[in-house]
Amino acid sequence: MGFASFAGRVFFASIFILSAWQMFNEFGVDGGPAAKELIPKLDLAKKHISSQLHVNLPDIEVRQLVATAIVLKGLGAILFVFGHGFGALLLFVYLLVSTPLLYDFYNYRPNEPQYSVLLGDFLQCVAQCGALIFFAGMKNSMPKRQLRRKSPKQKAT
Repeated sequence: MGFASFAGRVFFASIFILSAWQMFNEFGVDGGPAAKELIPKLDLAKKHISSQLHVNLPDIEVRQLVATAIVLKGLGAILFVFGHGFGALLLFVYLLVSTPLLYDFYNYRPNEPQYSVLLGDFLQCVAQCGALIFFAGMKNSMPKRQLRRKSPKQKAT
C-alpha cells in the first residue's frame, strides 16, 4: 500500500510540478504568458469586488502574483509527494485563489463556446481540491506510529 500511495501522490503532484516548471521557464521580465492571461481576469475581478464591497482595492502586481503561484505550486507539490500535509495546504490555497480567477465561466453565457471549456476546467480544479481535502482527512485519521513497549517477560516457575 505504501508504494501505491507514493505513486498516486507523484502522479497527482506532477500536474503542479510540470505547470510550475513551465511557468518558471516562461516567466521573463513581464511574468510571461501567465501574467498576460491573468491581467484582464484580475482587472475584471477587482472591479466586481470593488463594486460589491464599495471599497477601492489596491493595485496588485501581476508579476508577483505569478511568482507566488509558481512557489505555491512547486513547493506544495514537492512536499505533497513526500506526504507532508503542509504541501497539500499550499496546493489547496493555490487552487482556492486561482480557480475562480482563471476559470471564470460565470462571465459567459451557457451558449458561448468558452463557457463549457472554462466550466470543465473549473470543475476539474474543484475535484483536485476535493482530493487534497481527502488526503488531509486520511492523513489525520491514521494513528501516528507508536513505539512498541516490550511487555515484561513472564517468569517461568
